[in-house]
Amino acid sequence: MQINRLFEIVYILLDKKIVTAKELSKHFEVSVRTIYRDIDILSGAGIPIYTNKGKGGGISLIEDFVLNKSVLSEKEQKEILMSLQSLNAMKYLEVEPILKKLSTVFNKKSTNWIDVDFSHWGSNDTEKEKFKIIKTAILNSEVLSFDYFSSYGEKTSRIAEPLKLVFKGQGWYLYAYCRLKNEFRIFKLRRIHTLVLLNENFKREVPANIWGEAGKSYDIEMVTLVLRIDEKMAYRIFDEFEQENIIRNKDGSYTTTITFPSGEWIFGYIMSYGEYAEVIEPKNIRKEIKRKFEESVKKYS
Repeated sequence: MQINRLFEIVYILLDKKIVTAKELSKHFEVSVRTIYRDIDILSGAGIPIYTNKGKGGGISLIEDFVLNKSVLSEKEQKEILMSLQSLNAMKYLEVEPILKKLSTVFNKKSTNWIDVDFSHWGSNDTEKEKFKIIKTAILNSEVLSFDYFSSYGEKTSRIAEPLKLVFKGQGWYLYAYCRLKNEFRIFKLRRIHTLVLLNENFKREVPANIWGEAGKSYDIEMVTLVLRIDEKMAYRIFDEFEQENIIRNKDGSYTTTITFPSGEWIFGYIMSYGEYAEVIEPKNIRKEIKRKFEESVKKYS
């Protein structure tokens, strides 16, 4: 369409500063005469475009010209570019060309202010591929199949309609409608394996409160831990606990408070601190941690 060609001619001139009619005709696969007619139309519309003949000549715009973008404020222009940069960092399809064009139109440099890698430290390409497949499935509303391992190591085969990737606490989750259970479910990404895109699309609205909708199936029972942690673990404390939930003790140790979903995994989390953490509350978890450490010691007796 001519209107698209006219806009792209302006964009090319904004980007390259000067270009010949022959180059434009080759780019658009039209005649040189058609290009000159387009230039006349643009000039008649008030675009300050002109031509220079001879060596080094061509078609160009008046220096420092930018398209009229008064419909958007300076703040709105920056927010649009920052949003596009965020999508570009997440490898969203075909965002980079749009980002480049709008940066030129707004006469602003596209600042690369964000970089996103969804995989955890030390992960391999398999996990990165997992994120890529899930992202594609969500954006295209495609059904997924995968094997899922429960916290007890039980494997089930699932077919699900993926709706959202969610970061909660210290882990990534997939929010999806599970066809096996016929309800919304929240799956921990680390427990998803053998992920396959099925050649099937779905239509389903995302509930406003995904945690509320998945609450029953996710079986969330929260537990508040009070831990005393040695100062040698300070690097973890300030990564994993909110500042207002950290108290520095006179002996240099820290008393910390945090609320987690209950489950067997909590014991593994606490024991990952080794001898540097002590459970103060709740008493039943303190007792269970003691038992687990005693059982572990027996293996080395």
